[in-house]
Amino acid sequence: MSWLTDAHIHLSDDEFSNDLPFIINCMNKLRIRACCVSVDLQSSKRTLELGKKSNLILPFIGIHPEKVSSNDLEPVVNLIEENSKYISGIGEIGLDKTYVSDEIGFKNQELVFHKMLSLAEKLKKPISVHSRATLEEILSILPSYSISSILLHWFAGSKKQLKTVMEREYFVSYGPAMLYAKDKQVLLSETSAERILVETDGPVKFSRCFGYKVGQIAFLPSVVFCAAKVLHTTYDDISNQLEQNCKHYLGV
Repeated sequence: MSWLTDAHIHLSDDEFSNDLPFIINCMNKLRIRACCVSVDLQSSKRTLELGKKSNLILPFIGIHPEKVSSNDLEPVVNLIEENSKYISGIGEIGLDKTYVSDEIGFKNQELVFHKMLSLAEKLKKPISVHSRATLEEILSILPSYSISSILLHWFAGSKKQLKTVMEREYFVSYGPAMLYAKDKQVLLSETSAERILVETDGPVKFSRCFGYKVGQIAFLPSVVFCAAKVLHTTYDDISNQLEQNCKHYLGV
């Protein structure tokens, strides 16, 4: 039986703090690992601690575009460099204009993003990228760096952008919203099988069949079942493919 990997979840978020023993037990029972992404210094420290508690949690350290004004850049850089052997990747990093009010704010996001990309290149780590409404800017930046593996998480680009992403051999991930969002299913159907990953992005809340519940790692098999249906394959076959994809993404 294959292991699944949640390619993008915020297990270091306060929302999960009281339930972590249950979550880790659930991960073990369901044979699920998790790329635990961070957003700032505090969550990065928590992520590292979680990685020490369970080998099912793969720590990703970084600064989310919403948090670039927190003055965490230097301490997060130091944290990454001092703990590089314990870190599976750099993330969540990226750009997002909805979190800034002017060009200066966006330039600051770009500065932090470039620094995170430089670290990923230097340390040969994969990255998990936030690209809401900034995919064109991000696609223009990424070729400047030689990074082992690139994931555009919660991919929501156009078919044309997806074609570019596939040509560059980046990874894209799809989450619980795919169960009810036809546009996500269409994008999945046009994604190269070797470049697909799945995620929950908890604690994001999902509507429709999920009733606005906080995203849980236990949602992941439902995402995989949906992917199997969209791709006209079996749950076991897509699970095996996803396991190989994740090994490639993580470089293991």
